[in-house]
Amino acid sequence: MALQRSLGIHPVICSILVQRGISTFEEARSFFRPQLTDLHDPWLMKDMQKAVERIILAKEKQEKILVFGDYDVDGTTAVACMYRFLKKIHDPLDFYIPHRYREGYGVSKAGIDHAHANGFTLIISVDCGIKSADLIAYAKELGIDFIVCDHHLPDEQLPPAVAILNPKQKDCPYPFKELCGCGVGFKLMSALTKALGLPPDSAMADLDLLATAIAADIVDMADENRILAYYGLQKANQSPNFGIKALTVLSALRGTLNISNLVFMIAPRVNAAGRMDDARKAVQLFISDTYEEALRYAEMLHSDNSDRKEADSSITTEALELIRSRTDWTGRSSTLVFQPHWHKGVVGIVASRLIEHYHRPTIVLTQSGDYAAGSARSVPGFNLYEAIHACREHLLGYGGHFAAAGMTLELDKVELFREKFEEVVAATIHPDMLIPEIVIDHEIRLRDITPTFYNIICQMEPFGPQNLRPVFVVRHVVDTGASRILKETHLRVAIRQEHATITGIGFGMAHLYPLLENGKPVDIVFTIDENEWNGEKNLQLRLIDVRAAAQAS
Repeated sequence: MALQRSLGIHPVICSILVQRGISTFEEARSFFRPQLTDLHDPWLMKDMQKAVERIILAKEKQEKILVFGDYDVDGTTAVACMYRFLKKIHDPLDFYIPHRYREGYGVSKAGIDHAHANGFTLIISVDCGIKSADLIAYAKELGIDFIVCDHHLPDEQLPPAVAILNPKQKDCPYPFKELCGCGVGFKLMSALTKALGLPPDSAMADLDLLATAIAADIVDMADENRILAYYGLQKANQSPNFGIKALTVLSALRGTLNISNLVFMIAPRVNAAGRMDDARKAVQLFISDTYEEALRYAEMLHSDNSDRKEADSSITTEALELIRSRTDWTGRSSTLVFQPHWHKGVVGIVASRLIEHYHRPTIVLTQSGDYAAGSARSVPGFNLYEAIHACREHLLGYGGHFAAAGMTLELDKVELFREKFEEVVAATIHPDMLIPEIVIDHEIRLRDITPTFYNIICQMEPFGPQNLRPVFVVRHVVDTGASRILKETHLRVAIRQEHATITGIGFGMAHLYPLLENGKPVDIVFTIDENEWNGEKNLQLRLIDVRAAAQAS
């Protein structure tokens, strides 16, 4: 293989690179060594000139500017980045995050009224606004201009903003379409840097926040997102934002921060602010001028996250008991559960948890005021939004996309909605979609797992959609006699193949232990990671699945 000859690395890794569209030495160099010089020109984005000119005008006239964003990780980091950037060049400035339950998602009337009452004449919305045509028209009537920085799919009718920055607009020539909301804001800051003659790295000051947004929003880890996440991780490890540093300390994270840490440790704490209370403090965390100030806000988010985990755990347990008690739901193609006392902030997370147990499109509802409201999550390949759209006769409102959605309905319509949703899903879902699928990159032997092999896999970071952490399978391995169950829940394996041995951990997989007993051969699917214990680092397997090995023919 030409790529293997030019790179001199393990043929399995070369094969994985080719599967991911990397077949030449130059493509491999760009992949392993991303360059900021390869970022696209921000002026290619439609309306960029208009947006920059309007901000410069506001600067010259000393207008009050309000940065408006959503309450999730992408929205709060986008607001923090834009606010911190503008603060260097403009003074009459503030930010606004809508309250999740009082105002709902995106641009809100309450937010516009707040801007009007306080004399703001320019609102820059980040990670929202593209679907807010009526509200932005309302703002215009009040004498407030909007610049929209968004990445969600536009409707046919665009809002009457002075500028719309969104690479997904049909007539936008920008070459990369998969930026997150914070990423679109970054392109505006990059253009302003050039227009105002600021130091070239002015827009780069918060790449660690941008990397957090890219990780949390699960956008494609390709093109600009890969470059920005790569350098954002460097900043997160070398000179992090005080907020990132404080959350890292409270999360008890040690060693090098990677995308997985941002997704599973940092992002949930940021999201918890909006889920359990008020997301404004997530922005205050990231714009803190001192570590001590950031730590105070981080402790609030950490507390919110503890409350979130408790609610998430108890509601998931209740929901699973509810499903098991309904024998008439056995064999269904969908799940819809409802309890009026469940916390609205975690129903989406609970829907995802239920899919781990029952692999089918799932809706979790709770009572919100006089109505039922909730969230839905899909299984890979099934268009959830279309299914919910087909049930619209029973809904007061709904929104979302292919994989996730939200809805509101009358309390007495829950049963009708459940049956209609099941009818639609059963009629449209392919049976294969109801079976969990593991995508395996390559089969290897245990002897292939060496520090050199692992180090090259680590250089494939940052991982994410379009560049997932490689998943491997080894076949016909046997227990060395040291495999065991940990804390009644987890599976610790010690396995052998030929003369090679290695250990591995399978969280929540204790029920698979009998497969390893009596020296029976098994096939194991896993990723490779590093375990540090008492100052020693060793490679280990992170188990995904274990099954009895097929009989050799």
